[in-house]
Amino acid sequence: MSPRVARAALLATTGGLTTLAALHAAPAVSTLGPLRNRTMPRLSGQGRPDHIALTFDDGPDHLSTPHFLRLLEREGVRATFFLLGSMLARSPGLAKEMAAAGHEIGVHGWAHRPLVLRGPRTTHDDLARARDLVGEVTGEQPRLFRPPYGVMSTSAHLACRDLGLTPVLWTAWGEDWRARATPRSVHDTVMGSLRGGGTVLLHDSDCTSATGSWRTTLAALPALLDTWRSRGWSAGPLRDHGCRGLYGT
Repeated sequence: MSPRVARAALLATTGGLTTLAALHAAPAVSTLGPLRNRTMPRLSGQGRPDHIALTFDDGPDHLSTPHFLRLLEREGVRATFFLLGSMLARSPGLAKEMAAAGHEIGVHGWAHRPLVLRGPRTTHDDLARARDLVGEVTGEQPRLFRPPYGVMSTSAHLACRDLGLTPVLWTAWGEDWRARATPRSVHDTVMGSLRGGGTVLLHDSDCTSATGSWRTTLAALPALLDTWRSRGWSAGPLRDHGCRGLYGT
């Protein structure tokens, strides 16, 4: 093979790999919150205007999640918890308690790793492993999936379709994972972008966040619930949110 032909072949191969990588990562554009909220209402979790979907990621954590369950019970509020399979394997009894209390259980994957760095097979295996354990522990197959870091990939979309999972992200978050977060900052960050019908992302575990950050989230939650009530918004899980198409209807 002549050097010119070899160079052309190399460029063609590199170009093809670049194209494949771009296609794989293309869904990551959904991480751009304002764009997602405007153009992807189902993925953002846009629901009925008098309701807020309250969601938590990264549990169940035996050190922190029980505190959230007790607070939510006192407030008469149910939520959607997106569980990590690796955490669920450590605290299956806690997940049973969550489901028995009326909370909705979704899948956050098995390990909290970016999906764009994974291939189709490892992505499918990760989601399937977490989905199956949630179903085994709670007695009900989960229907919702939230990707780690909110970043989807083409492989993740295909895996969700095969596994009967629907991806859903959020319209507002509290940046409660940061070491410098305070109850006031979490409240104000959520309310800075939240509108009626929105979905809020918080964390009931610090397994991927700053150590002890869950305490800040817990302290911010009563004020958030009070603010929502003052605006005439009820809070609850995604299944009560009226998000069109989220459950295949």
